[in-house]
Amino acid sequence: MTNKEISRALKLIASLGELHDENPFKLKSYTNASFNVDRAGEALEGKSLEQLLQIPGIGKGIAQVILDLLTTGTTSDLQEYVAKTPAGVVEMLGIKGIGPKKVATIWKELGIESPGELLYACHENRLVELKGFGAKTQASIQVALEYRLANQGKFHFAEAETVANEIIRLLHQQDDALTIDVTGELRRKMEIIETPELLVETTPHELELLLQRIPEIQITSTLEDSIIIKVAEKYSFYLICCDDDQWEREQLLRTGPPEHLDSLDLDPEEPVSSESEFYKERGFPYILPELRDLPIEEAAAIDTEQLVKWEDIRGILHNHSTYSDGANTLKEMAIACRDLGMEYLGICDHSKSAFYAGGLSIEKVQQQHAEIEKLNAELGPFRIFKGIESDILSDGSLDYPDEILASFDIVVASVHSILNMDIDRATQRLITAIENPFTSILGHPTGRLLLSRKGYPIDHKKVIDACAANGVIMELNAHPYRLDIDWRWIPYCLEKGVPISINPDAHRVEGYMDMQYGINVARKGGLTKADLFNAKSLSEMEAYLKK
Repeated sequence: MTNKEISRALKLIASLGELHDENPFKLKSYTNASFNVDRAGEALEGKSLEQLLQIPGIGKGIAQVILDLLTTGTTSDLQEYVAKTPAGVVEMLGIKGIGPKKVATIWKELGIESPGELLYACHENRLVELKGFGAKTQASIQVALEYRLANQGKFHFAEAETVANEIIRLLHQQDDALTIDVTGELRRKMEIIETPELLVETTPHELELLLQRIPEIQITSTLEDSIIIKVAEKYSFYLICCDDDQWEREQLLRTGPPEHLDSLDLDPEEPVSSESEFYKERGFPYILPELRDLPIEEAAAIDTEQLVKWEDIRGILHNHSTYSDGANTLKEMAIACRDLGMEYLGICDHSKSAFYAGGLSIEKVQQQHAEIEKLNAELGPFRIFKGIESDILSDGSLDYPDEILASFDIVVASVHSILNMDIDRATQRLITAIENPFTSILGHPTGRLLLSRKGYPIDHKKVIDACAANGVIMELNAHPYRLDIDWRWIPYCLEKGVPISINPDAHRVEGYMDMQYGINVARKGGLTKADLFNAKSLSEMEAYLKK
């Protein structure tokens, strides 16, 4: 199990225990352990009981639980709780906005044992009289449930891509000459994948024979030209079969989207010798799959050679360390960044109002700045910039007094609290922060968590216009659950001269790799190296920040 999976299991034990009124001190130890495991800088896989005891906040009892999870995938406490809890009630624990105490009340007082029943109860107005609830809580639960149900069966691109690569690997183990590739939304690198598809050059019969030899894959349906499979009892994929002479035509058709194909006036029966030749015949340059969600004239006008790529990134901004809620030390984050070939790192731990994330007191800020100066002398010419992810407070002001804000090289201004806002309030809150002279970058502007939480509504044009007027950089948060700013607004940023900074919001060294997901969607929006803020060299970045 990964550290993240162990952390989730420990958190689930704590939640289930609270559901059953267990000893709160025992449950707090599980909650603390979940937090500490998630922050652990190295993998726990393969560690002994004695080594687990070295983790801060892990006692002998919890260490044994972690060891059980590592060796068997479960533990006696978890098995006991799950056995006496309906599966639907366990599922309700994952709904945003209601904790174990409220789930217990819903279950025990209303007899509700599934998210579907809970949604029906919201429609019937049955939650408003429960102690600790009321109309506002019922409304927020209903919104969270409807959003959750609407997104069932959808996956983040990062998740779907990983599974697709594993399917390809397993099929190539059976036949290394098999031609297979992603198509549809995966090929277009959409941030959310509703229908994961792979194109395979073979017949359904031959493919079925291959799949029957792979125990990790289950066949769920065999259709005329495709086979639907399931992987890990969760991921349904369409494997579409075609002949060699139909490959280019099928890729063009299957990649889509429909609006793009309509613009090309494509006859479904028309032969296609190659995609590039087809575009040429229509009077267009070859349009990369990731650009096909743009209007076709807009996509055709983009110089694809200039689209941003990994090699254009010169530094990685907006990252966290153990000073706040990161898993790795400042030095570890710096060395890992340098070893990726980067010239600089922006360390932007949470500000003091983010107490839930170990936000930095003024004394901690000063301590971190002293360590940064020491590390810069040690690691030069590599440079660590002194940054902060400053909370945008409810009135749009930034955390810390001006004299502290002035001590940072970079201030990423982000909203983390009071997310329930209408469009006018949210827009004005962001604009007030943008107009603050200390703001360098506007962080994840809508606060969305894809498939989990809708972002607060903002008037994107007004926010981007304010960035243009105040010289503020727009963040494209590259975490695959955020990808915020949405790539659809990148063309307007470019039109207004607002540079984009692709930032991973990394809380551990492995998080740097999320940059690729940001690059994927940046390309979808037509972002070029010239408009990428962190394509600046170290000397250019130093000059910019000094100015």
